[in-house]
Amino acid sequence: MTTVLAPIAGEAIGLAAVPDPVFSQAMVGPGTAIDPLREPVEAVAPIDGTIVKLHPHAYVVVGDDGRGVLVHLGIDTVQLKGEGFRLLAAEGDRVGAGQPVVAWDPAAVEAGGRSPVCPVVALDAVAGSVGGVAEGRVIAGDPLFEWS
Repeated sequence: MTTVLAPIAGEAIGLAAVPDPVFSQAMVGPGTAIDPLREPVEAVAPIDGTIVKLHPHAYVVVGDDGRGVLVHLGIDTVQLKGEGFRLLAAEGDRVGAGQPVVAWDPAAVEAGGRSPVCPVVALDAVAGSVGGVAEGRVIAGDPLFEWS
């Protein structure tokens, strides 16, 4: 069992509410999403592991068990080409759950016409393997879902 932690504070809203069909239909994998507080924040690692992919707008942390968790900071934020994001870690870094990875401002993303909603996805997980999904207000580091 892997406990995936909330990488940011906000409202847990579920993947179905993400304004992007790839995430809302769980094509990338099961999980949930967080509608973040509209203030500058440091997004943290959702599990202990190694950062195997790191872009300003998204990152993947893979645990020792080989399970990878994707954190995507906003929707269509790849179009920003890193503007408004600051990397606090590097690809290949070993991180502990709760360790800061990327600093960003959800309010600035929203002001630019994009959704700041953040999908948090269990990559390559089979249907039904994610449960105990948080609802309502979460803070960074709170349990977000269980991956069995």
